[in-house]
Amino acid sequence: MTTATKLRSRLHRGAALTALALAVGVGVPAFAQETPTALGDVIVTAQKRSENIQEVPVSVATMGGEKLDALFAGGEDVLALSSRVPGLFVESSNGRAAPRFYIRGLGNTDFDLAASQPVSVIMDDVVMENVVLKSTPIFDVEQVEVLRGPQGTLFGRNTTAGIVKFDSVKPSQTFKANGTVTYGSYGSWTAEGGVGGPLVEGKLAGRIAVLGQHRDNYIDNTFTHEKDAMGGYDEYAIRGQLLWTPTEDLSVLLNAHNRSLVGTAAIFRANILTAGSNKINSNFDRDSVFYNGGANNPQKYDGNGESIKVDYDFGGVTLTSISAYETTNGYSRGDIDGGVAGTGPGFIPFDSDTRDGIDDLDQYTQELRLASDTEGPFSWQVGGYYFKSDFLVTTDAGFNKATLNHKNTAWAAFGQAAYQVNDKLKVTGGLRYTDDDKSMTVVGSTAPKVSVQDSKVSWDLSAFYDVADDFSLYARAAHGFRGPTIQGRDIVFFSPASVAQSETIQSYEIGFKSELLDRRVRFNGAAFTYEEKNPQFSAIGGATNGTLLINADKGEAYGVEFDGEFQVTENLLLTAGYSYNHTKIKDKNLAVAVCAQCTVTDPKNASGQALVNGNPFPNAPEYVLNFTGRYSYPIGDGELFAYTDWFTQGYTNIFLYQSKEFYSKGDFEGGLKLGYAKQDGAFEIAAFARNITNEVNLRGGIDFNNLTGFVNEPRIVGISISAKR
Repeated sequence: MTTATKLRSRLHRGAALTALALAVGVGVPAFAQETPTALGDVIVTAQKRSENIQEVPVSVATMGGEKLDALFAGGEDVLALSSRVPGLFVESSNGRAAPRFYIRGLGNTDFDLAASQPVSVIMDDVVMENVVLKSTPIFDVEQVEVLRGPQGTLFGRNTTAGIVKFDSVKPSQTFKANGTVTYGSYGSWTAEGGVGGPLVEGKLAGRIAVLGQHRDNYIDNTFTHEKDAMGGYDEYAIRGQLLWTPTEDLSVLLNAHNRSLVGTAAIFRANILTAGSNKINSNFDRDSVFYNGGANNPQKYDGNGESIKVDYDFGGVTLTSISAYETTNGYSRGDIDGGVAGTGPGFIPFDSDTRDGIDDLDQYTQELRLASDTEGPFSWQVGGYYFKSDFLVTTDAGFNKATLNHKNTAWAAFGQAAYQVNDKLKVTGGLRYTDDDKSMTVVGSTAPKVSVQDSKVSWDLSAFYDVADDFSLYARAAHGFRGPTIQGRDIVFFSPASVAQSETIQSYEIGFKSELLDRRVRFNGAAFTYEEKNPQFSAIGGATNGTLLINADKGEAYGVEFDGEFQVTENLLLTAGYSYNHTKIKDKNLAVAVCAQCTVTDPKNASGQALVNGNPFPNAPEYVLNFTGRYSYPIGDGELFAYTDWFTQGYTNIFLYQSKEFYSKGDFEGGLKLGYAKQDGAFEIAAFARNITNEVNLRGGIDFNNLTGFVNEPRIVGISISAKR
């Protein structure tokens, strides 16, 4: 057994035992004589109200504080969240832009900049619909919430899988300041900080936050003999907020933000898989590639946005208005084949060099919501929502170039009501009507406009029952909807656009929420099942190199999720999470194009296409297991501490078809942080390591002319210093 295999086995067993201990509330021997403290409350806004996570009938997980700081210490982007929450997976073939999110196995593998996803990303109450907007840098964030399952009633269309919600630190009448700098391998550095407080006592508060990140180029191009030709980036972001509270009844929050990114797009590596195996072979060298195209895979994006949130309390009823505008421009270019045709690495039949860019993205959103604000047993909220986007996507494949104009207008009316039946039982129900209209035209062409439109009703119904003060049960049924979609990227390859009709999902889940051992253990879990009708999939690649939208007849899934925290002693905190997810495509006639050189294990039709009935959804990990541990040793008014975090991930198929090459299984990754901190959090200095074992994990593949893959981030070792007051 290899060292890596042994470590993976030990990691899996150790995390499983940690999760089991959390599940049954079994204490471990105290490492000191202190009396353990209770866990603090976790407040979420999963239902657009501030509520204790233990009282919400939704499977929701949160991340914040030290966990976020550790994950992003090495300069990684939003992909760092992948597998750090049970049921959540994130990947991208677009570098630090256009990530793809998956929850409970639902997502979209489409890499196009006009792709639709069933996971909504919401930043400060504003939906980030376009895939580029979903790569907004994570800085000065108070908390991340992951809402699993359909959330269509309150958060609109395209949430058949769930929501990833980011909330930044808001201005207040209390002065707050914080800053962190890190330096690590490959010249990586991060500088992040925020400062805010009263500007006019009791009336006006402000906060400004900034982020700067850099990594040196470290990947050589051995074809052009350029040293340190790619792999680096420079990213900067700023966010300013003003909170005006002229009276006790009125608050106005202004938010303006900007992001600038210049760096390297995804690094594609030719034939790093050997036919018949998913193991990374000797063609892979993290510090070099062999490119004759792609101009060293440059990437550049700029964007900004503004929003205004107004809350007015009429006395028992609060009116909320959220108006927002987002815009972005940018491009990525890549040597897609990952090598040199006729030379290597391995057999590459032809070169592929493609540039994709988005221009003049304009996204406007408006939400109006009226919500009750009383202490009685009945509560409600009603509202309306408007969405409009307009942007250009240009694909330049060298031999042909096409610019497509995508437009989308949608509106919705929604309502939700909750009733506290008695001291123990609360029921909640909601409805939403959505109308969604999309169109696509080819700029400079006489080709007819492609248009799609649909309207649907989404709903959810839940019951929450307090069995005891520290243990509750809930049940939830939800019906969600993702609007029809247009994909026109194949026009550049002289093929027509494709269209997918609306998909709907019917989901059921039951769960429990508990706080045990005098609130030293918080342990929540859920079991779910869902069925999708006409699920939208993207048939990406194959020897035809297509990007084709398709609908399957059905998709089915079931699984479980567990999240736990255990305050073992005053100085030792453990957390663990586990999810199991079984997904299946149900369509006896659905066939897709297959890879050029890999070993397909599916049956094929007469045209040589793979029949994918019964296959798992692409990029749907069978299981995710993660845990963290923090131990501190008091010294005067400070402490020495050690923090570690790990995850391991089960079988994950990359494409719609199954093969012996394009999948991952048993991937794991971990981090460590050792340092000194003041007990009041005012100062911290630490050494850290991300991907501490320097694992090489396959994150995705390109299959149209060779066994190309792309992998995770390298090991980053460094030092961090932070302070706050």
